Amino acid sequence: MQLDDFNFLLPEELIAQYPCSVRSSCRLLYLHRDTGEITHHTFAELPKLLAAGDRLILNDTKVIPARFYVTKLTGGKVEVLVERILDSRRLLAQLRASKAVKVGARLLIGGEVVCAVASRSADLWELTLAENTDLKDWSEILRRCGKMPLPPYIRRPAEAADEDNYQTVYAEHDGSVAAPTAGLHFDEELFTALEKAGILRNFLTLHVGMGTFQPIRTAKIADHHMHAEYAEVSEGVCEAIKQTLAVGRRVVAVGTTTLRALESAALSGELKPYHGDTDIFIYGEHQFRSCNALITNFHLPKTTLLMLVCAFGGYEAVMRAYREAIQERYRFYSYGDAMLIA
Repeated sequence: MQLDDFNFLLPEELIAQYPCSVRSSCRLLYLHRDTGEITHHTFAELPKLLAAGDRLILNDTKVIPARFYVTKLTGGKVEVLVERILDSRRLLAQLRASKAVKVGARLLIGGEVVCAVASRSADLWELTLAENTDLKDWSEILRRCGKMPLPPYIRRPAEAADEDNYQTVYAEHDGSVAAPTAGLHFDEELFTALEKAGILRNFLTLHVGMGTFQPIRTAKIADHHMHAEYAEVSEGVCEAIKQTLAVGRRVVAVGTTTLRALESAALSGELKPYHGDTDIFIYGEHQFRSCNALITNFHLPKTTLLMLVCAFGGYEAVMRAYREAIQERYRFYSYGDAMLIA
């Protein structure tokens, strides 16, 4: 398959700039994987589309306020987009400025030298806190100065409401710089309905990096290298999944981040607890071992996320579902509508 096989044209007005006022009121396209049939629902209907004993696996990572601005000694403004906090004094970030930032440059916030550019690797820079700053660690700086890192296709500045809207209601562990957006559609009312329907749930953690939006630029898809992201899949989650599959029920990965974490835990051929970085790239004929259903938003063309969804649901079926979603005026990307493949 070629990179252009994962391209499609999307009208600009279908890119959601704001979420639905009620999380679970968004639309849900259901792709029946066995038959290829497509049906249309609202997300609030999810309890009726699943069955008692089915199990949701959700990513409980929490988005940090990862975008902030610093100033060079020469006065130039630099946008910092955090990729990962390495420890209290070091972080990796993307830097954007009108003139290139150099290794060794010192950067200021409010006239105070806060950090220095320690090194660069590809498109990521390591920033180190200055020894004489009164700011204790990077978490404190982000709390003071950071904004929600809305993705680039949301063409507006982050607003106060995004602090809640761009966060799942079950977010717990700080570390992501992008939301696990399939989870944004769940609210407490829907969780109550799912519990009444006998649908189970467990949580894992994968801290999402900005590489999630990165298009593939290599001529061969297989030559693309994923940014590593940290994941934790507990023994309890593994056992719950095995038990669910053993009795013939569905395990539903909520989001591509959840699915990547689970498949990382199953790389040996058996689902096992997993703690550490993963750069797994799922595409083509990947054999899925951890789940048999997926909830996901609609993704950018030519991205690893779209390739993962096509690997899970079948290329022809997924691309047909995308064409129908555009025809039916579904809302796309992070604040958009959702898709169930089961």
